[in-house]
Amino acid sequence: MKLSFFGADQCVTGSCHCLEVNGKRILVDCGLQQGRDEVSNAEFPFAANAIDCVLVTHAHIDHSGRIPMLIKQGFRGRILTTRLTADLLDIMLLDSAHIQEQDAEWKNRKAERSGAPRVEPLYTIEDASRVREFLTTCEYGEKVELCQGVTVEFVDAGHLLGSASIIVDAEEDGVSKRLVFSGDLGNINQPIIRDPVHIHGADYVVMESTYGDRNHTEVWSYTDDLAAIIDKTIARGGNVVIPSFAVGRTQELLYFIREIKDAGLVKSNPDFPVYIDSPLAKKATTIFTGNLHGYLDEDALELVQDGTHMFNFTNLRMTETSEESKALNMDPTPKVIISASGMCDAGRIRHHLKHNLWRKECTVAFVGYQGEGTLGRTLLEGAKSVKMFGEEIAVNAEIVNFQGLSSHADRDHLISWIADFKEPKPQHVFVVHGDREVAPFFAQTVAGMGFTAHAPQYTEVYDLIADTVVQKGYLPERKVKSAGGVKSSAAYERLVAVGEMLMASIKRSKGRDNKSLARFADQLRQLLEKWEA
Repeated sequence: MKLSFFGADQCVTGSCHCLEVNGKRILVDCGLQQGRDEVSNAEFPFAANAIDCVLVTHAHIDHSGRIPMLIKQGFRGRILTTRLTADLLDIMLLDSAHIQEQDAEWKNRKAERSGAPRVEPLYTIEDASRVREFLTTCEYGEKVELCQGVTVEFVDAGHLLGSASIIVDAEEDGVSKRLVFSGDLGNINQPIIRDPVHIHGADYVVMESTYGDRNHTEVWSYTDDLAAIIDKTIARGGNVVIPSFAVGRTQELLYFIREIKDAGLVKSNPDFPVYIDSPLAKKATTIFTGNLHGYLDEDALELVQDGTHMFNFTNLRMTETSEESKALNMDPTPKVIISASGMCDAGRIRHHLKHNLWRKECTVAFVGYQGEGTLGRTLLEGAKSVKMFGEEIAVNAEIVNFQGLSSHADRDHLISWIADFKEPKPQHVFVVHGDREVAPFFAQTVAGMGFTAHAPQYTEVYDLIADTVVQKGYLPERKVKSAGGVKSSAAYERLVAVGEMLMASIKRSKGRDNKSLARFADQLRQLLEKWEA
């Protein structure tokens, strides 16, 4: 009985773990790498046709986005997840496939001009459409026999509609082990969905650590704080641009904005226009108004039961076509624009940022985690300008980090969740799904609570019977990306800073004697020739 780590190992995205038991190989999640995370999406570290089952914790692309690629490469097994995760996968994977096809088409147009080789998309819309063939669903609390010696149960993780932590009971050669995979654990007191379920015992725990080094800023009223941001921006004639994940976060924002409008909290324009500029968000919102029995919190249930639509308010408009999206930036009316992607790395949000970042009257409000290397993180870290679509864009807009809307558990809530594992107390806790600086730190925190814990590395293999590492993993070399809105390595940034100091020194040298200037130039040339050699 072994557990292998094939993604989100000392990084935040690309979740993928593999349990081997009784000759079967069971994947828990199969996600896309995003942002600065280092492993190529184009290859699996295993044969796709050797996988027998896939368990999906939730529908976010960093947990599910390579499932169509798995099928494309020969997977023919069973995919099990909750009913509402399956519904969300239907639309999210098709959207992801559309992006893959568009990206490949764009790269191939460039290749034709440069003579570079053509590329294929990771997967196509046809590949994504096939996922439903392999899906079976379950409800929270339902015990499902997955294969010989393996039973699984999904419990509410409180992160996204349908999201789950997964309890796996496995028996091999008379030895039984209980494993718990946390998936992404949700923040508490979120609208619409319930708080994460706490589990009270396991032999092994694989848990996320996205916010393992910090707590969310205390927010007493989401509606009041969001209303204040909208009010002051619209009063000065600007737009509020909100990069938001199309599924989950966008629906939460609509829930809050309905409350804001009902209470008349935006005095500058109580009926301010709100645009959802994401076809995916539009489709996802219809799922949030369907059969949600067993998935909603009490407040949301009351709204559904008395016939009130959770997201129903005046002046809400949903754009569909790219022409409608472009028209938003031609309209001078102050407005709220909610658009994907949430980390600003793709999609329509980049066009809205191009047209609004340079305007000091506008606000860009971040409402979710921004991964290392993403444009969103760069803006939060105080960039004065970013390069977008080949153009340098000044950052004059107000940048707001609305941390109270995080859908991830913070440090204290992660600690509270793992502290409840008492009977049996885990033999080992594997800390995953955290940045390279965060996951090992949180593993030390868990170890300080009396558990045995560590942050596995990519491709590490752990023997669950012997309770030991049998194959060491490694940390892939981090990508260094250009300054087009994406963060480079610290060492590279230091080199750039020194280069700027050098140029400043050269300019100050104008008027000095020729002998000194020639000697300085020769020294620099020798240094450069040595560096390039």
